[in-house]
Amino acid sequence: MTKKILIINGPNLNLLGDREESKYGKASLEEVKKNCESHAKSVGFEISFKQSNIEGELVTMIQKAKGVFDGIIINAAGYTHTSVAILDALLAIKLPTIEVHITNIYNREEFRKKSLISKAAKGIICGFGIKGYIMALDSMKEILK
Repeated sequence: MTKKILIINGPNLNLLGDREESKYGKASLEEVKKNCESHAKSVGFEISFKQSNIEGELVTMIQKAKGVFDGIIINAAGYTHTSVAILDALLAIKLPTIEVHITNIYNREEFRKKSLISKAAKGIICGFGIKGYIMALDSMKEILK
């Protein structure tokens, strides 16, 4: 049976390709989605790729994942550093979760070096640009073996 993975993207990631190219690169979120869809097929996954700028919508996506998806890949963006609600939702549903960041959060501003959601993650991939999503899919395949 094909494993289903939910890929969640937080605030401002819809602006990829237009914002701070030196940090986030030239690829749009749509390109990231297409790359993920293609790679997911090659590793035997079906994915659902979502984005919201609204914290409550992200929490609802996570809550609705229980019983539907086998794992979550999340780039919570700015909410990584502030959202106890996202952490609580991830802990509550108990699905394998991988945290992804396009930039290396530990090589940025001091406030970005703390991730509140990491406590719910099996692992963190950061600093590899959009390739981090592909790395997360490969890592999820290992986790779900």
